[in-house]
Amino acid sequence: MGKTSGRQTETNEPHWIEWVTGVLSSLLVGAMIGWIAWQALTAVAQPPQLSVTVTQVEKAGDFFRVELDIANVANTSAASVTVMGEISGGDMPAETAEVTFDYVPAQSKSRGGLLFRSNPAGRELKVQPAGYTEP
Repeated sequence: MGKTSGRQTETNEPHWIEWVTGVLSSLLVGAMIGWIAWQALTAVAQPPQLSVTVTQVEKAGDFFRVELDIANVANTSAASVTVMGEISGGDMPAETAEVTFDYVPAQSKSRGGLLFRSNPAGRELKVQPAGYTEP
């Protein structure tokens, strides 16, 4: 920018910071496109690999809620994922519960819960994925 007789004028030449910003943005966009293309070309489709982790057990009204995380470490998503839970042992009869997750994306985690009438404390609690469909 220059001054001429008290008035400001603009130059037609871009400022150096505009060049640096443009070059860095172009490199970043190019790198992202290259990474996505590399993933698309080299990734091998794997069936969903599901694992369930119990995160908390708490009383919820008339029920005991077993909160859980379901993780899918594969690069393929799963739909209609059913998780089964069973409480056994002790002097009470076995009790089962199930929950269905609409969608568990690839390389991610979803949360949910199972509801039981009896307290799982002091008893054997088994929680596992039971099935899925391909989206």
